[in-house]
Amino acid sequence: MIPAELKQLAQELAAASAEVIRGYYRSGLAIDDKSDASPVTQADREAEIVMRKLINERRPQDGIIGEEFGRENAEAEWVWVLDPVDGTKAFITGRPLFVTLIGLLHHGVPVLGVINQPVTGDCWLGVVGEGTTLNGKPAQVSQIADLARARIGSTGPQYFQPQGLAAFNELAAQCRFAVWGGDGYQFGLLASGGMDIAVESGIKLHDFAALAPVVIGAGGLMTDWQGKALDINSGGDVVAAATPALHTAALDCLNRG
Repeated sequence: MIPAELKQLAQELAAASAEVIRGYYRSGLAIDDKSDASPVTQADREAEIVMRKLINERRPQDGIIGEEFGRENAEAEWVWVLDPVDGTKAFITGRPLFVTLIGLLHHGVPVLGVINQPVTGDCWLGVVGEGTTLNGKPAQVSQIADLARARIGSTGPQYFQPQGLAAFNELAAQCRFAVWGGDGYQFGLLASGGMDIAVESGIKLHDFAALAPVVIGAGGLMTDWQGKALDINSGGDVVAAATPALHTAALDCLNRG
């Protein structure tokens, strides 16, 4: 069981970061480039600072791994993993498909996650073994088991290596339809039954640490492409599915050849 104070803090982190981010949304803010050429904004930095301050005030014994400001006490029993604006390109173009991701690791394993959309107000809170809620109401994955009826999505084809993209396209061709875009948002939609499969390649710990508990708490599955459970050392190729049948079908396709 996750202590109630940790679940409460996760919600407070979401609220505090959202207040910062809304102030910059569609404001014409300046855009900088990171060392990997991905865009970053003042909203990212300020939102992470606010969350780090709250954690250090409430839980100084906990660790923090943040996208913008790196690691702090990362060997602690409980470690918060923060991505203040997941989907920065959506944010800077004024599309409300970005989210704030707040993950919590226990001994290196994701056990709690928040997917929060500051503009629409959609907030998923997932706890492994306890369930997932969307704005306080229970969220549940779909029960679709037939690949031909499944709705599949990914952030963008440019994030796949050629072989991975070919495998994704083969999988998507067997599904009902595919959608591109959404970053972490699509995993919240999967947890609520709006999508059935989500596949990503090359993402990082701060991208998936919050997503897995939300999907798993809602009754779904989320692993790496080899079917292994995600932890602090996992690589960035991940697949989430609403049902075991879809998960197995996705893994078979992604690993074929």
